[in-house]
Amino acid sequence: MTTTTLETPKRRYGGYTFTRKRTLALFLLILAAFMLFGGQNIAPAATTTLTLQAGNIDTVSKIVVPTLPYVTIMGLFFVATAALALLPQPGLARLSTALMIVAGVVVIPTMVIVAAAGSATNIMTLLTESLQLATPIAIGAMAGIWCERSGVVNIAIEGMMLFSACFGFTVLFYLRDAVPPDQIGQVQLIALAVAVLCGGLVAVLHAWLSITFATDQIVSGTVINILALGVTSFIRREYLLSTEGGFPTFSNVYVPILRDIPILGEAFFTGNKPIFYLMFLIIIGTHVILFYTRLGLRIRAVGEHPSAADTLGINVNRVRWLSVFVGGMIAGLAGAWFSLEATGRFNDNMTNGAGFIALAAMIFGKWTPFGAFAGAILFGFASALGTRFQILNVGVPVQFLQMVPYIVTLVVLAGLVGRAFPPKAVGTPYKKE
Repeated sequence: MTTTTLETPKRRYGGYTFTRKRTLALFLLILAAFMLFGGQNIAPAATTTLTLQAGNIDTVSKIVVPTLPYVTIMGLFFVATAALALLPQPGLARLSTALMIVAGVVVIPTMVIVAAAGSATNIMTLLTESLQLATPIAIGAMAGIWCERSGVVNIAIEGMMLFSACFGFTVLFYLRDAVPPDQIGQVQLIALAVAVLCGGLVAVLHAWLSITFATDQIVSGTVINILALGVTSFIRREYLLSTEGGFPTFSNVYVPILRDIPILGEAFFTGNKPIFYLMFLIIIGTHVILFYTRLGLRIRAVGEHPSAADTLGINVNRVRWLSVFVGGMIAGLAGAWFSLEATGRFNDNMTNGAGFIALAAMIFGKWTPFGAFAGAILFGFASALGTRFQILNVGVPVQFLQMVPYIVTLVVLAGLVGRAFPPKAVGTPYKKE
């Protein structure tokens, strides 16, 4: 009789074993070095003021933190925690695990305090910025979940988003003069519909190659990404260069009743834009459809065991076609966020890898909508934090600050995810015997 145990994945280098905890410990060491050495630029008397609501700083509730002492103490704490986790001492395993959990909890508030050194910051505003930056990532992750839950790898989300951002904005550019200025919202809705449909059409190409012709799904996705870069760059150069000044974006939406909720109402339901709110509907809808409907059961069945689903009368390839098409339209909505909601313009490669980060968020969430949303918030927070560091001029080259979201992606996938099991049949074309 044999016994199988599940252990944390390990790698041995020169007799030393790297576990997930030790990988995170290395990240803590890097963060501690940044805090201890970068903290030298913080004035000794500087304080960080944290508030939860807008208003006069003298009248709202606030927390005042002496920045330099706090940064120094937390930096030393991170060093001690990381050193304890890196030591090969089994007897200290429980203590080091407990300290790692504490460190993980305080990392985010610590980074907020560092980012706002010497000034005041509204925590809810930072959270709102994080959610806004997470919007295309979360929507893109939902597109990935629809595809991969049905068994189709879709690394073409980046290309779908880029195509949609380009064609949606192109429609806005050419139709804007057809209506009076006060009716520009109608043209924006048409542009949004075109962007969503464009994502669906690109998904049809991916489904045609990877499902009907059973080509390698990674190759199909890569071809679409490369095609998107070339086609959208050509369209911008030939037809859109006169739009460099930018166009109006979607108007802010104020949600009645909910906007009156203390603190949260001001942050989430006052002044955000349509795709931001659609993100929540898509996340909830994806969860309900996948786990509480017959269609969702069929999608998960063809992604896990297509031959068994086929014996029950489910048309495997039809379900996969539908899932990829829906995923493409969702990716099109994510692409529309860039050109129609965030900037009011189109630039070459403006998605800037968001589709790939969306896939990382999907893996972080273990192919579940709410888990992927949590991952998207993490990446959005990293982007917002990198922007705050640039504004505060912390003494780090701007190129490194722009790398923050991608570094977080690497750290999350290398250390936090652990064992992530995709649908068993993902990436495998199905042919009826």
